[in-house]
Amino acid sequence: MQRAFRRLLSSRSDSRLPSEYRRFLSQAAEQAEAADHNALPPFPKMPHFDYSPPPYTGPRAADIIHKRKEYLSPSMFYFYEKPLNVVEGKKQYLFDENGRRYLDAFGGIATVCCGHCHPEVVEAIMTQTNRLQHSTVVYLNHAIADFAEALASKLPGDLKVAFFTNSGTEANELAMMIARLYTGCHDIISLRNAYHGNAAGTMGATAQSNWKFNVIQSGVHHALNPDQYRGVFGSDGEKYAKDVQDLIEYGTCGRVAAFISEAIQGVGGILELAPGYLPAAYKSIKKAGGLCIADEVQAGFARTGSHFWGFEAHGVVPDIVTMAKGIGNGLPIGAVVTTPEIAQVLTQRSYFNTFGGNPVCTAGALAVLKVIEKEKLQENAFLVGSHLKERLQSLMEKHEIIGDVRGRGLMLGVELVTDRVLKTPAKAETLHVMEQMKEMGVLVGKGGFYGNVFRITPPLCFTKADADFLVDAMDYTMSKM
Repeated sequence: MQRAFRRLLSSRSDSRLPSEYRRFLSQAAEQAEAADHNALPPFPKMPHFDYSPPPYTGPRAADIIHKRKEYLSPSMFYFYEKPLNVVEGKKQYLFDENGRRYLDAFGGIATVCCGHCHPEVVEAIMTQTNRLQHSTVVYLNHAIADFAEALASKLPGDLKVAFFTNSGTEANELAMMIARLYTGCHDIISLRNAYHGNAAGTMGATAQSNWKFNVIQSGVHHALNPDQYRGVFGSDGEKYAKDVQDLIEYGTCGRVAAFISEAIQGVGGILELAPGYLPAAYKSIKKAGGLCIADEVQAGFARTGSHFWGFEAHGVVPDIVTMAKGIGNGLPIGAVVTTPEIAQVLTQRSYFNTFGGNPVCTAGALAVLKVIEKEKLQENAFLVGSHLKERLQSLMEKHEIIGDVRGRGLMLGVELVTDRVLKTPAKAETLHVMEQMKEMGVLVGKGGFYGNVFRITPPLCFTKADADFLVDAMDYTMSKM
């Protein structure tokens, strides 16, 4: 309000405005400024944390940026106008080159589940590294077998045979090949707005132009996305699933290799598939002789709170499950888990991965599973995530710019729009709020097709105090806009 008075003052010359009127406008502007200031919520205060990092003596941000520009791919991008030089992490916090603490609400893109540098995970990695770092799977080692057994215990039905990779892209690439070999079909159905990786096959399954290069991507059909916020059928999952049947009938020979989807689209903007969609889609795929692949790269490993795997919330059991990110708390490891019968197809030829399932990564990943269970991180994700979502929904009632709050557990999305009716993406505003929250010590991610969704995927040790601080920082920033 004070800005309007100031503009009125500056737009009139002294000769055209009586002095009394000018004094009135000036006083009104000061009063409005004071009123606006008083209307702001209290400046948020970061929760206490009993740790201070030692002084950092390494390269500064400017030096690193210079080297990145000269020696690393120009395709690499970074957040923020002044990129953050992260030099240390502990639990749910990161520290920059100056020792400043930040609340990490992005978790290395839904990767850090146990917390940064969890001592039990670090100890497992160090112990194994000191004993044996690499041997390849042509020799025996207990680490890979122990982890495969523990991983199988977390999956339903006959999903108990694992093949380890180094990333989520590799895992999805392998899963798609297995499905094609097992069924003898080439066609795969994915969803619009999906992201499954950036290799040849997975780029075909990905359905956002921003992540696709103009290279050969064959045999993938993209079904209507069951988007509960922007979709044409709202939350009616069965109506969206009809498009899967239509694709089978009109876009294929009537037989398909597989259907691949996330239960909650991560890169796509934390979009949880509409209720009833997966059971109906799986039914159509099974009828067409295909396999169902659940991409759990981001939603898996207790992140959703209510379940260990995202697909479990939909009451389905896939034929193949892919995973990465949270599986290793930051270690380069991914996995494909399927049934003994389906896994047999890889024996038709020689298939090998030099680093997949190496002793260090599998020892670390086993420690991750133990920490999740020991510290009840799934329960914490549910309790803290529910609290955080409720607070974000309350914030939505206060700020018109928030168009939608969605997700479950500690995989939440906040979509910003300039018009709630038209759902016009607030791209510039999203960047502004991200910058301001960073200045207050909160790091969040962003995603969605339009880049206007905050991705909140913190370590699962996140506390209610952390959740309150995040919401308060968002509230304070939006109140100043």
